[in-house]
Amino acid sequence: MNLVSIIMTCYNGEAFLKKAVESILSQTYQNWELIFVDNNSTDKSEIIIKSFNDTRIKYFKSNIL
Repeated sequence: MNLVSIIMTCYNGEAFLKKAVESILSQTYQNWELIFVDNNSTDKSEIIIKSFNDTRIKYFKSNIL
């Protein structure tokens, strides 16, 4: 099986983030990674993405202000 990389960027997307990640998790294809790039959100986006206990989710925070 090939690894599928999903790249998601986010800036203050807490209202939609949980549902978006749950949609990825519910897929039948399991060989994927989620590369999540937080564009310096000031909401709870970081807390939400880190609440998913899945090693396939990789969190990165942008260093651009």
